[in-house]
Amino acid sequence: MLFRISLAIALTFLCGCSNAESDASLPISSTKMITLTYDDGPLGSGPRYSGRERTDALISQLAEAKAGPVAFYVTTRGLDQADGANRIADYAAAGHLIANHSDQHVRASLSSTEDYISDIDRAETRLNAFVNRRPWFRFPYLDEGGSFSDAQSVEKRDALRDALEHRRLLSGYVTVDTYDWHIDALWAKAVRDGKQVNMESLSRVYVDMVVDAAAHYDALAIDVLERRPVQVLLLHENDLAASFTTDLVVALRAEGWVIVHPDTAFADPIALELPETLFSGMGRISALAADRGMTDRETLDHWSVSQPAIDERMQIAGVFGPPTERELID
Repeated sequence: MLFRISLAIALTFLCGCSNAESDASLPISSTKMITLTYDDGPLGSGPRYSGRERTDALISQLAEAKAGPVAFYVTTRGLDQADGANRIADYAAAGHLIANHSDQHVRASLSSTEDYISDIDRAETRLNAFVNRRPWFRFPYLDEGGSFSDAQSVEKRDALRDALEHRRLLSGYVTVDTYDWHIDALWAKAVRDGKQVNMESLSRVYVDMVVDAAAHYDALAIDVLERRPVQVLLLHENDLAASFTTDLVVALRAEGWVIVHPDTAFADPIALELPETLFSGMGRISALAADRGMTDRETLDHWSVSQPAIDERMQIAGVFGPPTERELID
């Protein structure tokens, strides 16, 4: 049986536009829709930008690409850094949506249920100051309470789901997972090591990863749900997003994707369909596939969620060159 959030609560959040009918009853649409979401903001300085510079650049990129509104899932401990709260306010003022990604960004499986719920509440309280709020909570690391099907993990997972429902929060699920954070970390290390960075090649690997991931989860959704849900893309508020969002949106549209408002995603029936499995780290479509017994690596694996595969793509593309002459002298 599928675990579903209270329909009455969901309908309140979705302005009456949700439909809880079985996914299989809906036709396979020829339109591929995707919404952009960004976790972990406001992050500190990265390989290219300070935090303030990144916010300004990302807002500009989203406006240039005509991709908004998007959703920012805020980790509220970042509000304590210099200009952190102002940066989130600026995203909201630009028309983007603000949602909860916890206060301390801890793993649910490594935290007590009580402490985890308190962390959610702290973040909700701190986010009350911002406009364009949405009642969505995204689990850090997509960890909903445990990685194994043991009774204790299931109990924690269900207690956290009950806590969200009691607080009238919906799970800020994702359907398209990517390791953009790994590419960003490689970029930061290359800069620290004084290596040359081919920005065109970096953009190409980043964009290819996301576009390929969207195609992978689109095909998987048709296999699992027998339809196309509105896809929810997980990215991070990092320097890749601030540098290459326009490139990414152009590439997605070239592949037939329509960029839609995050509210459109939450009007899709998949927003209410909570998997039984504890396998949640690759997003909701993969979890629903696991519920249906589709757990083989050939079905679920994709290079967008493999650090070695990403490393290989970066090397083949020649993203990072040798250290500059100045670094060698130093």
